[in-house]
Amino acid sequence: MHDRTGIVRPFSNDVYMKKFILTLILITALLLQVGATIKLDDFLNRKGVTEIRVLESESIFDRIVEVMIEQPLDHRNPNGEKFTQRLYISHIDPFRPVVFVTAGYDAKYYYTSEIAAELKCNQVMVEHRYFGRSMPDSLDWHYLDTWQAASDHHRIVNLFKELYPGKWISTGVSKGGQTVMYHSYYYPEDVDVRVPYVAPLNFSVEDVRIYSFLDQVGSARDRRKVKRFQKLALKRQERYLPAFRTFSEQNGYTYELAGGYEEAYEYCVLEYSFAFWQWGYVPVNKIPGRAARPREIIEHMNRVAGFDYFSDAFITEYLPFFYQALTEMGYYGYDLVEFEKYLQHVENPIFTFTMPEDLEVLYNPELSLQVLQYLTEEASNFIYIYGEYDTWSATGITISEETNSRIFIKEEGSHRTRINNMPEAQKQEVYNTLNLFLQ
Repeated sequence: MHDRTGIVRPFSNDVYMKKFILTLILITALLLQVGATIKLDDFLNRKGVTEIRVLESESIFDRIVEVMIEQPLDHRNPNGEKFTQRLYISHIDPFRPVVFVTAGYDAKYYYTSEIAAELKCNQVMVEHRYFGRSMPDSLDWHYLDTWQAASDHHRIVNLFKELYPGKWISTGVSKGGQTVMYHSYYYPEDVDVRVPYVAPLNFSVEDVRIYSFLDQVGSARDRRKVKRFQKLALKRQERYLPAFRTFSEQNGYTYELAGGYEEAYEYCVLEYSFAFWQWGYVPVNKIPGRAARPREIIEHMNRVAGFDYFSDAFITEYLPFFYQALTEMGYYGYDLVEFEKYLQHVENPIFTFTMPEDLEVLYNPELSLQVLQYLTEEASNFIYIYGEYDTWSATGITISEETNSRIFIKEEGSHRTRINNMPEAQKQEVYNTLNLFLQ
């Protein structure tokens, strides 16, 4: 090292020490990362994992792997028939928290939750039993219930706590959010914080709270425009049905399970108001009127209500969902008071038509009441996220003062409401509450 006189002097001991410490830190960090990877691989190899597929890692994770893990079909008989369940493990650090994402449906598409991205922590995402690749060989519907699904999640949490001993946050969207609530109800000690998004708690297969909501949501003027379109579509259905059939054929939609094209058309019209407020895809001023061409009416209705929802392909793929809705989780129907005189085909607009004729379903009305009592009187550290205009907010949770749980409702928000699309002040309040619950 040269000083200002030009004389070469040896490095000082302080400089050598700083370089040594820096090198030691870098080596330690590398060893920790390698060690964590080895520990993850060793853990997966010891826990009944039948497949491991490495995904391209996103920036915040060291590794993302898709795995299939063996589960009992019946958790009351753990030595009986097995099935494999799909999980995604997104790994950063074994000592950081874990966001436990319950998909509710299939998990064919991996995503990083906004909470894991915010906390820069690990994530475990679970596909729901009887969906996607998590389908048993023998399709015994008796084992598709909320307790069995919660027991899947309970077993996964307890397995992975060996690898991730820190704080756990369960979260999910819509049916995935319902799954968070059921998991907590059956196994209240599994996780530290719960964040269900836009999750209803329904009390019957036709929860009439939906009707009261649709009579009050938004402005009276906007509600009239929505209802006026539905009446137009029903009164002039003979004019619009050919365009509906053509559009459906072009998109490969068939409707045998719904009763045929005519029945499916009326279902789509009845669904319109629910979907309009649920998703908020189309502003009220874009609703077409009588002067619109049939194709324009049909394309608009599909944009709002989604014709595929009543298609044979959708009902077949989501039969497990409809089964759960009609046996435990509840659902909705349609208020026919103002539409009945225009209907030509649909008589009983609840979703029993989705069930195979040989499959008997019986709804349990007690479960939701028991879950409600738990959530409002016992549960702690829940953060509920809702959209004000989302139709599913009609059957959302209301908190009593007996718990520390919080509800955050995005003004005019839809079923697409997330923490990161809330107003900044509300978003910060949510994350502040989350960090408080994690202490």
